[in-house]
Amino acid sequence: MSDKDKAVDHHGPVLDIQGLSIRLPPGGDRELAVTNASMTLMPGQTLCVVGESGSGKSMIANAVMGLLPVPKVAPVAGRIMFDGQDLLTMNEEQMRTLRGRRIGMVFQEPMTALNPLMRIGDQLGEVIDAHGDVAADDKRKRIIAALTDVGLPDPELLIEAYPFRLSGGQRQRVMIACALLLEPRLLIADEPTTALDVTTQAQILLLIKELQQRRGTAVLFITHDFGVVSEIADHVVVMQMGVAVEFGPAAGVLQNPQHAYTRKLIAAIPGGVLRKPNPSPDSHFVLQVQDLCKTYRSGGTLFRRGREVQAARNVSFELRRGETLGVVGESGSGKTSVGRCLVGLAPFDSGRIVFNGRNLAQGEQFRRAAAGKIQMVFQDPYASLNPRHRIGSAIAAGPIAQGVSREIAMARTLELLSLVGLGADAADRFPHEFSGGQRQRIAIARALAMEPELLVADEPVSALDVSVQAQVLELFGDVRKRFGLAMVFITHDLRVAGEMCDYIAVMQRGTVVEYGPTHDVLTNPQNPYTRQLIDAVPRLDRQPDVALTA
Repeated sequence: MSDKDKAVDHHGPVLDIQGLSIRLPPGGDRELAVTNASMTLMPGQTLCVVGESGSGKSMIANAVMGLLPVPKVAPVAGRIMFDGQDLLTMNEEQMRTLRGRRIGMVFQEPMTALNPLMRIGDQLGEVIDAHGDVAADDKRKRIIAALTDVGLPDPELLIEAYPFRLSGGQRQRVMIACALLLEPRLLIADEPTTALDVTTQAQILLLIKELQQRRGTAVLFITHDFGVVSEIADHVVVMQMGVAVEFGPAAGVLQNPQHAYTRKLIAAIPGGVLRKPNPSPDSHFVLQVQDLCKTYRSGGTLFRRGREVQAARNVSFELRRGETLGVVGESGSGKTSVGRCLVGLAPFDSGRIVFNGRNLAQGEQFRRAAAGKIQMVFQDPYASLNPRHRIGSAIAAGPIAQGVSREIAMARTLELLSLVGLGADAADRFPHEFSGGQRQRIAIARALAMEPELLVADEPVSALDVSVQAQVLELFGDVRKRFGLAMVFITHDLRVAGEMCDYIAVMQRGTVVEYGPTHDVLTNPQNPYTRQLIDAVPRLDRQPDVALTA
């Protein structure tokens, strides 16, 4: 331990940010990304910085780490005191010494933070090598101990694996192990659970709390979800458009929020009211799925056996006009595979998909029989939109391909853009010019352009801020009523399913383990796996009006 480390005041603040302002490049939506922000983090505590995309919360984290793209984006005022040292006065070499050894960071998307061409053990070994000369045997022991500490199975085998072999939750655990490998004083977690299943999210939050209590690490946790805040925070700072509009102990902010923006974020958490099926449902079945089976097979080699994964095993359900079925489960449960089979993007092995009384065969016959009346909204709208096509052309392309004249298709496009809350001028813009929530609205408009009778939505709000998520869910509800759509809504979040769906099918390892009306499934679950999913949902225990309750 260096003399500098010995001089650290372990009773004073680990992080003390005072009057921080961060400049944006000219031409942005505002001059400053962060304006005069102040916050303090004590040893062993968790400070949550909460806000929507563009609020400046990640800018603060990157400023602490010295990762801002200076000079275009740079601090212009204030101090960032870490253990009594002003980080803003340090050069790059000094910051590189701090990163990993005294300040660790866990990023939102572990697959982009991990090198896909390096084994897990080698990547953790790089962290040790960057801060000292450690013998190979000792380094291996420390890496295995770190992976064991974060609850990963078979760490001796895991160190030889590549990132793509791991699940999303396992990759995030590797990132936490990497960040804590050198036992830093400060851990920065930037939206580390946003795209994870609720059960995996609960495990990651519990893991961070346990490691924090064991090591006394201070945690700066960036999030947009007050449900997560209630699970982990000691103190909260709420950011809006670069300004800290509210701060204080977590219990006080959650129980008695003072600022209107804070109240808006809390109210946007889904799950306040569970839907009940229409007492007078439409008698027409739009969709009937009977004993659907789908198996993925990977070819074997001379030295390795082939692999089979049953993504769907005898899946059955029915859906009437105007109803929404939620297909719920963790990653790998088979819910997305079922959705892809429903829209003809993946062949199924056996069973029947009956659409409007007509049995849909495989391949080209499927597409002809559906005739555009089955549409899908994907999880990532940016990946599903061609970046080189203007929005108007992207929406009108489907109807034009079905024989609709260009004039009628474009007129319909402008109507739909207005319906989803975007102006007619959006038709001449490109996908990169829109936010994530706006791109999802465009994806909905594109699906509606075909005048579908069945809409399959695959995790359409999982990566959105809670307030934007609430707006998109409201749009889905309005669209369903206006067009009388039947909808299959695929999600891992039971809060969303409870608010959106008339019926729920819970999937586990390719099998529907529970199926019934939403209210019955979520208030009186019959299967232990359903209970596990419900228990894992982050909720504001002191705010029953936004908890997952009847």
